[in-house]
Amino acid sequence: MHLIPWILLALAILVQLAVLPVLIKRNDADGPAWQGAVPGLHFFPWLDLIGRPKHWALFLLVPGINLLMLTIMHVELGLAFGKRSTKDQWMFGALPWWALWELRQQDQAWVGKRDWSKTRKSTAREWSEALLWAVVVAGSLRMLIVEPFTIPTPSMEGSMLVGDYLIVDKTAYGPKLPQTPVSMPFIHNALPGGLTPSYTSWFTTPYTRLPGWRGVKRYDAVVFSFPLGDTVYVDPVLVGHDTQALLRREGIRRAGGDVQSFSLAPDKYMDEARKQAAKSPGLRARPIDKMENYVKRCVGLPGETVSVVEGQLHINGEAIENPEGLQMEHRVVFANQAEAQNAFRKLGLTKLDLGPVSAIPEGIAAVMALTEKEVQAMGNLAVSVEPMSNAHRRGRLEMFPNVWDPEFNAWDPDNFGPVTLPQAGATVELTPRNLDIYRRWITVYEGHDLVERPDGQVTLDGEPATTYTFGMDGYWMMGDNRHRSADSRMWGFVPENHIVGRASFIWFSKQNEAQHGEAKIRWDRMMKTVK
Repeated sequence: MHLIPWILLALAILVQLAVLPVLIKRNDADGPAWQGAVPGLHFFPWLDLIGRPKHWALFLLVPGINLLMLTIMHVELGLAFGKRSTKDQWMFGALPWWALWELRQQDQAWVGKRDWSKTRKSTAREWSEALLWAVVVAGSLRMLIVEPFTIPTPSMEGSMLVGDYLIVDKTAYGPKLPQTPVSMPFIHNALPGGLTPSYTSWFTTPYTRLPGWRGVKRYDAVVFSFPLGDTVYVDPVLVGHDTQALLRREGIRRAGGDVQSFSLAPDKYMDEARKQAAKSPGLRARPIDKMENYVKRCVGLPGETVSVVEGQLHINGEAIENPEGLQMEHRVVFANQAEAQNAFRKLGLTKLDLGPVSAIPEGIAAVMALTEKEVQAMGNLAVSVEPMSNAHRRGRLEMFPNVWDPEFNAWDPDNFGPVTLPQAGATVELTPRNLDIYRRWITVYEGHDLVERPDGQVTLDGEPATTYTFGMDGYWMMGDNRHRSADSRMWGFVPENHIVGRASFIWFSKQNEAQHGEAKIRWDRMMKTVK
């Protein structure tokens, strides 16, 4: 966190507290002068001085918007005391520390809010004021209440489709206040047409979440900041992908393509890959609230133990009911192309449901992502339907915790775990297995200095430690398209401070020809609740 902006903000508030009592005395109708010297309370006599309603103070509670509101209030305070030239307005807007103190030192009389009744505002001024207030109101709603989100990938196909436009409810879990409040309105992390950041990170605030009306529940569709998105490739194609996985892939290539050789010196090869990526295309750090947003289904809650056995999710050792739209990959054999096209048409499948297709003696074999209902229907439309195996993904460091170990090497998307989720206040032993699983949580998400010495001793923030107590809750997220989703099985836990909100309903939906085979608006999905 940088200190300069905080020093400037503190100085601005001190100047306000020193100036306002003096200015209030110049207008006896605005109440006792002491109110202007009380932090927080001083905003109300200030609003009286500039002739603005008390509810303006609500906008001062919204990070980012409050900086804009303070600028407006500084300018209008100058206007209320006759400082109405263009130069004066720029001074109060850009250098309030100087302008306010000068106003205090001068014997400038209060003249009140500028009266436009006898002077017509220019068209430019009317439009700029309307636009400014639209930004304030819409920005506040987007920050605290709801935010639009688009489904970009097929990881949730079966429940949420590529081309669905969602409304994310931020009030459910409590709105998370921006940690980088100085940014372009309505733009998440990069300016249109490139990868230039739409924010500045020199002014940051601590993680703060306002109260919500419910907690995260199992099977909620949750929008969250991608936990491994704190560093991204400066490349339009790779920017939204798992940077650690890309670096690991390059590190394995540098180890001759052998995973075990890479695992003998992972730090060495990862450092080489990172240095190369920093040169070209470049690496960039991103704060939590500017990471790429993902949407997955929460299947594991804090403190629970998750595992996957033959494709079936288990919680605390017990199999649980699958979501209705869950998809799994199957190998489907058709007698001929006409039979395949007929099945596609009857089941309403698209290109996104289709994987590799090959000719075989029996006809045509296709890999397809199907729901359980579609599998049953396909039994009457195809020669055979068989589940696909993911055993080929074992031992490739693809699965969380992405380290070489006999136990972890046996994991794949259909056979995984058990892994216990972090829960605030819960304590775990710092065994070698737990260190592998919780290392990133301890060091990156909760910011501790963890050192593992060659003799096996572990130090935490410089002190010997054998246990660790979690400071935050962690969640387990998985896509409904289970074989085509990069989720917690690949990159681990989602900390509570990364959660943005709950996907509540679909307000618009369309599909395109390139991905679906046909371009159209999905009228039947519009205004549909996300399940």
